[in-house]
Amino acid sequence: MTSTKKAPCGKLGRPREFDMDAALDAAMDVFWRNGYEGASMADLTGAMGINSPSVYAAFGNKFGLFKAVLDHYDKTRAGFLRDVLAAPTARDAASRFLMGVAERSTNPSHPPGSLLVQSGLTCGGTASNIPKEVARHRAGAELALRERFECSTAANELPKGAQPPALARYLIAVANGMCVQASSGATQEDLQQVAQLALSAWPEPDVETPAKRATKACQL
Repeated sequence: MTSTKKAPCGKLGRPREFDMDAALDAAMDVFWRNGYEGASMADLTGAMGINSPSVYAAFGNKFGLFKAVLDHYDKTRAGFLRDVLAAPTARDAASRFLMGVAERSTNPSHPPGSLLVQSGLTCGGTASNIPKEVARHRAGAELALRERFECSTAANELPKGAQPPALARYLIAVANGMCVQASSGATQEDLQQVAQLALSAWPEPDVETPAKRATKACQL
């Protein structure tokens, strides 16, 4: 649902208002395509349809706008993460996550890849804090996955010795690589193949088969 929140816009007289969500969507597209350093204020204000004073009044500066865009991006993918975390098993959650990344990173409704990967790839000098800010947002998904897998360990959905933090990092690393490939032209089908190979290494839960029970009996 589009937010009704408005922000002031305009230089003279009574300030005009602009649609905050629409403005953030436009700015997100610019940051996504050009990266943080490659996105000029002229590009941003042109895409947003508002002037620089209004941007500074609403967000403080370019970095403030970028942080608002990252928060906005998190909201756009909140439903996806809820669906992943609601999967019945740990493996189902991993599958939903990677297959979802394959679909979302190639969705033609927005630039390929991921904003959290593309926007902070090359930053230096005065923008050296951008990778840390982007990493902070990526860490939110990793933490959610880790907590889901910790619950899975307690429910015996994972084998003994499985490490939820490592599993979460593994999925995030694969997903980031898939997003980089998507930005280079990989198709959804290409990325689904990558996801399937990654899932083939997923640890299966311990199952008490007749053969295992017989082996245990012999060892007693």
